[in-house]
Amino acid sequence: MKKHNIILQPSGRRGQVDEGTSVRSAARELGVEIESICAENATCGKCMVLVEAGRFEKYNIESSQENLSPVGTEERAYLERRPKLLKDKGWEIGQVRLSCQAKICGDVLINVPEESRGNKQIVRKSASNREIEVKPAIRKYLVSMSPPTLERPVADWERLAKGLETSMGLVRGGEEKLPRWYDFEIDYACLRALAKTLRDAKWNVTVTVRNDKEVIAVQAGYHEDSYGAAVDIGSTTVALYLCNLRTGEVLASESEMNPQIVYGEDVMSRIQYAIDQPDGLEKLHKAIIATLNKLLSQAAHTAKIRLYDIHEMVLVGNSTMHHVLLNLHPKDLGLAPFVPTIHKSVDIKTRELGLHINPSGNIHILPTIASFVGADTSAVILAEEPHKQDENWLLIDVGTNAELVLGNRKRLVCTSTPTGPALEGAHVEYGMRAAPGAMERVHIDETTLEPKYKVIGVNGWNTEHAEFTGQVKGICGSAIIDSVAELFRAGIVDSRGKFKKDLDSKRVRQGESGWEYVIAWKEETSIGRDIPITQQDVRQIQLAKAALFTAARTLLKRMDLQSPDKIILAGGFGSYIDKEKAMLIGLIPDCELDKVYAVGNAAGDGARIALLNIEKRREIDAVTRKVERFELPTDPEFQNQFMLATSFPHMSEPFEHIAQLIPNRKADPLAKNFMSK
Repeated sequence: MKKHNIILQPSGRRGQVDEGTSVRSAARELGVEIESICAENATCGKCMVLVEAGRFEKYNIESSQENLSPVGTEERAYLERRPKLLKDKGWEIGQVRLSCQAKICGDVLINVPEESRGNKQIVRKSASNREIEVKPAIRKYLVSMSPPTLERPVADWERLAKGLETSMGLVRGGEEKLPRWYDFEIDYACLRALAKTLRDAKWNVTVTVRNDKEVIAVQAGYHEDSYGAAVDIGSTTVALYLCNLRTGEVLASESEMNPQIVYGEDVMSRIQYAIDQPDGLEKLHKAIIATLNKLLSQAAHTAKIRLYDIHEMVLVGNSTMHHVLLNLHPKDLGLAPFVPTIHKSVDIKTRELGLHINPSGNIHILPTIASFVGADTSAVILAEEPHKQDENWLLIDVGTNAELVLGNRKRLVCTSTPTGPALEGAHVEYGMRAAPGAMERVHIDETTLEPKYKVIGVNGWNTEHAEFTGQVKGICGSAIIDSVAELFRAGIVDSRGKFKKDLDSKRVRQGESGWEYVIAWKEETSIGRDIPITQQDVRQIQLAKAALFTAARTLLKRMDLQSPDKIILAGGFGSYIDKEKAMLIGLIPDCELDKVYAVGNAAGDGARIALLNIEKRREIDAVTRKVERFELPTDPEFQNQFMLATSFPHMSEPFEHIAQLIPNRKADPLAKNFMSK
């Protein structure tokens, strides 16, 4: 029977299925659960999916609505009864399908909306507990005025400005020079409503001021609290933190998969999509704005405040996310000499981006540093402060694109490298992102070569109780690192990543695409198939880890260092990998293990710091302009260093701090070939 490719996003699962298979059945085969409670009779609508149209070079497919069976009578009737839903979502019949009814007859890329997902993605980007000095850009002042008279017919704005000068003088206590009232500004949207607001309030109002200069809101009566949101826009996930700007308290945290994953799993594929598709940038931009508005609405609901009362946001993201957010075409980021449109920080009115908070509010975006070292790295620097240390710290934000910063108070250097989506589960045969049913930890007994594993959503190891039967769907990033490290430690693969074929274990076998090691037998899974780590999976990890290690080694060489004094792993992925196993495969440089720290979503923390303290914005603006940037493609030694780094843990470096895990390690005779060139 003829087979076709199906790619399911945002899970990243893909595979070939028989022609005529329903999208929902195909998804189930690949370990992706899509909601349905109507026994696939096209009546509940919970299994709605979106068909993405266009050429997707990343997967070498042409996806279109025509590659699914035509919309049937029952399906059309269900959708036509819900015109408001389609209008609100911007969907059209044919683009949106009921996955239980749509049959596959060609290659398709399917986007499963959050409301249709049976397994909700776990986004590990919670706010950490940090002491932040609160000095926000947004402040409120109570202003009481006498109404105008024929004797003193002063204009409304001038009257308010004079009263504000007095109120600000009381707040400041005369500690610094007061601005003259005529130096104040008022946002145009605020000005339009001013006359009515003052009179309705009987001339007693609370004035919201930005940077002690611009009036952005005037409210009747007394209001004490101001609100703002800090957002980390990652390639894979978006995390938002709603804060009280007066107290610094985090009122709500919301997160969701970045919807742009549908158009490409890494930054280069999204840049290419924006170049190849006439409306590519528009789709990418609208997708992230819609997600931000959704997260803002959810956070405001949780905190029991109005969206209108949110007056400021600080946004960070890598350079590609930065450009797409601002609707700046990212094509020049992907072409030599890899030049962004802007490096410095940006301030823009919320209404310019179409965000559904106070239209007079401000969006502050931290500065970018280099072509692929973005505002998220600026935020990590702000949070971890390597520029205030005497020791040499190596900061690594691990994701589909890794950004690295090395140095101390005297000098900081940075670079970036694409690691690809393998570390997050994509491009691994049974890889998936963190969700219930995903293995998150793996250990292999070096004597019996038998594995044990932990699964998200089930307590303990699979060997401890029977609840694991039928639970496993795939392997997420942390378990992929574990698996490859354990295969190497247990002697199942050699230092070059090749499977040893003479082992006495039924788990090591010749599979359809080469040698593999079975972690879970089909009886243990919910997809009815064995879940192995294949030779190709190992290769994908080798490529990713070699790129990351080579980037770190390049920076260390630039600083004339053999190893850093401290390694800081930032980001959701970096926080959940086992540092010993990461070092065992050579993902990170050799270092004392107790000097390797995971700090969670430091980019989100940095965004929150910038939201709550305006002085930190000036600080990071100054620091980033002094960071030295190195582009790896211009390094003549990169290729040789990359080849050396493909071995576990490395072809030539000793890795003394994990040497006890590989006691019989021998020098690789190929090393001298690359070292001598």
